[in-house]
Amino acid sequence: MRLLTHNMLSSNIKGVVNGFPLRIEAEKVVEKTVEMNGEFLKKMFEKIDWKAFVDASRAMGPEEADCSMLDSDEFLNRFHHALLELHLEEGALVCPETGRRFPVNKGIPNMLLHEDEDTDGEDSKDGLTDIWKVGVFSVTG
Repeated sequence: MRLLTHNMLSSNIKGVVNGFPLRIEAEKVVEKTVEMNGEFLKKMFEKIDWKAFVDASRAMGPEEADCSMLDSDEFLNRFHHALLELHLEEGALVCPETGRRFPVNKGIPNMLLHEDEDTDGEDSKDGLTDIWKVGVFSVTG
């Protein structure tokens, strides 16, 4: 799972108000080379939550971000590496409010809820509830 994906996931457990960002507990992280695409990075920069991204990557900085950073090739290279080339292969994502752990196995986060955690209290057709939630965030510049 890339940090790009992590930045768009949120816990959707019934009653949870603050399910973002999920804390990463990494057991295995691998690097996978991806071709650099500056235009893609500039578009994604506006959509991610910067603090959550920095907390998740821990190797990035500064803690504050603005669009002027996109003029630096060094920044774009570091942003590219953390956002697209670091993959969480094994570990867990932890809800900041409840402490509920969502396992990550072979790079795939299991965000399915238990029956008692269902967001609407009803069973889905297959008996599983998918809690993936995509958010779009803006950055001031």
